[in-house]
Amino acid sequence: MLEILRDRFRARVQASLTRAGLTLPWWGALCASAVSFVFTAVALVQRDALLPPEPIALAGLIVIAPSVIWTITNWIMPWVRMTALIIASSVLLLEPVLPDFAPLLLLVAVTEAGSVLRTTWAIAIVTVASEAVLVVAGIWGGLIGGPVYMVAILLGLSGGLMVRWYTRVLDAERGNRDASRDKALLAERQRIAREVHDVVGHSLSITLLHLTGARHALQQDRDVDEAIEALTEAEQVGRAAMADIRRTVGLLADSPSGSAPLPGVEDIATLVERTSSAGLAVRYTQEGDLGRVGASEGLGLYRIVQESLVNVVKHAPGAAAEVRLNAGRSGVKLIVSNTLPGTVRRAAEDGSGLAGMAVRAAQLGADLSAGPSGRQWIVQVTVPGVKP
Repeated sequence: MLEILRDRFRARVQASLTRAGLTLPWWGALCASAVSFVFTAVALVQRDALLPPEPIALAGLIVIAPSVIWTITNWIMPWVRMTALIIASSVLLLEPVLPDFAPLLLLVAVTEAGSVLRTTWAIAIVTVASEAVLVVAGIWGGLIGGPVYMVAILLGLSGGLMVRWYTRVLDAERGNRDASRDKALLAERQRIAREVHDVVGHSLSITLLHLTGARHALQQDRDVDEAIEALTEAEQVGRAAMADIRRTVGLLADSPSGSAPLPGVEDIATLVERTSSAGLAVRYTQEGDLGRVGASEGLGLYRIVQESLVNVVKHAPGAAAEVRLNAGRSGVKLIVSNTLPGTVRRAAEDGSGLAGMAVRAAQLGADLSAGPSGRQWIVQVTVPGVKP
């Protein structure tokens, strides 16, 4: 029960500070109030036999007034609190004592002003008013040690300004951290979106090729077995795509969705074979040691080949394609080429897949070029600096 009350009280104080535009922690405000209450209590005890009860009661009421206002309205007003501390100290200094705790209320007011007030002139007003109270108390009230108290107020102002500076630094650090986190989340979501785009685009293209083959088998050849085989292949591609999509989208969750690895450079041969079996005339040649290619580079190259073959199906139906991969000591070179009718060249250039391939190449630090060359469309990727 006590923990619930404590949490509610802390939340109330923090909400009040936030509403007032103060970035101080909740315990900082409570400590400042507690210190001012202690100084006031000691100063009142020191003057119990020197001042009439009315000024003593007035000073105490002035100090606790801001807390009473906060209790009723849930609003923290720094100006009201600082004014109350200055007025209460002025009332108590009508009868100075030695040593005197009343000037310490001015120290609290100036420290709070330096840490929470937003403008320089507001801080200057509180500081000058506090110093003026000490000057008047020293000249007409007989306050002893006035210069020491005045120096202490300046030290309190320095402390408040330091707290203000550290608070701003912490706010800036939190802002930068939040911005970095948001940027990282956005980059991760964009990466996952590209993965889903590649998986869906490729699987749909292959499925459509199989369905087209099944339709031709039924309409032209009346070959049911061939149609069933094409439909079975389409079903397998669809199921594999669904599993890949679940694994990719599962990256958005807090917990891992499975242990199946993402495709790599070794899977490009399977990708080309699956695409070829769906009806696209595509040939694959590979040279060099694929062990030189890292996991991230392999995934990026796989997705680029996948998107390139999807573009062939979409923009150049009936074209012949070729995928060449060379993994050497100096780097990896990937070339995907296909014959390209001139009527669909513009559509290929305007496709959104090229932008995704460019992003993947940039992530790998690779050079990518894509465009027509004679009667062919050529996508070329060069990844330097693969591991030995």
